[in-house]
Amino acid sequence: MKLELVDSLSLPGDPAKANEDAFGYREGAAVVLDGATGLGEKLLPGPSDAAWLARFGANRLMSYLGEGASPNDAMTATFFDAHTSFAQLRRRAPAERYEYPFASLMLTALSESVLDFLWYGDCAAILGQPGASAEIVGEAMEKRVRESARVKQLANDRGEHAAAVSIRAQYLPALRLMRNRVNTGKGGYLFGPDVTAADHAQTKRVCIKPQARLLLLSDGFLALASDYGLYDIEGLLDAAIKKGLPELARELRAAEEGDPDGRKFPRFKKSDDATAVLLRVD
Repeated sequence: MKLELVDSLSLPGDPAKANEDAFGYREGAAVVLDGATGLGEKLLPGPSDAAWLARFGANRLMSYLGEGASPNDAMTATFFDAHTSFAQLRRRAPAERYEYPFASLMLTALSESVLDFLWYGDCAAILGQPGASAEIVGEAMEKRVRESARVKQLANDRGEHAAAVSIRAQYLPALRLMRNRVNTGKGGYLFGPDVTAADHAQTKRVCIKPQARLLLLSDGFLALASDYGLYDIEGLLDAAIKKGLPELARELRAAEEGDPDGRKFPRFKKSDDATAVLLRVD
C-alpha cells in the first residue's frame, strides 16, 4: 500500500509575521509541526526561532525516513541534529528554558499495512477507515479544552480578553512560567534542541485498510472543531475531503474574525498559524 498526498495547506496567523508551522511529505510518510511562539529575545538568524525549528524538523524527519530509518530512529536523530545546529547558530546560550525553540508535531509513516504515529504536544491526526467511524490520534482536543480554560482564568484575573494584541505583555510572566516546565516532566514534552525529550514521543500503531483517509493538523487548524465547534472529528475529515482545505481555511479565519478579542472563544491570539495535510492510503 502507498500513502499518497491529496491536499496540503499552511497559513500564517498574521500575514506580516513568519509562519511558525511547517509540514513535510514523502512517499510513505508525512509530518506536521507547530512551532511555539517565542517568549523572549530571538537567538537565531532569520525571522523566528520557532519557524526555523519547525522547518528544520520537517526536513530532517523526511530525510531520515527516506533513507530507510524507522520512525523512532528518525525522531531521535532529528532531535540530536536540532541540538547540534541550535548550538552552532545561536547568538548565546539560553538563560532560561523558555528561550529554547520548541514545537508540537504529528508524524505518520506507513510500512506495508501498518501506520505508525509519533507525536509531541497538540498536533493531531484524524484517521478514517472504510466501515469505521473516524478517530483522532493524540491528545490535542483535551489540551485545547484545558488551554481555553487557562486563558479564560488569566483573562478574568486581569479583567481583559487575552486575544487583544495590546495586552500580550501582561501575560508574558505566566506564559514563560509554563514554558519553563516543558520537558521537565511537569509540563509535558515537546520537540526541540533538548535531547532529553528524544525518547518521550507518544506513539500509536494502527493496522490500515486501503482507501483510508488521514488528516494531519496543527492545533490552529484543528480549532475548527476544538475551539469553534464548526465540526466534530468525523465532520472535519469529511469536509476536508469534500470541500477541500482552502475552503476550510476560509471558514476558520471567518470564525476568528467574528471573535477578534477572544470573548466568545478564549485564546491567546486572534488567529493562529494553521496547517493541514490530507492523505490517502491506496
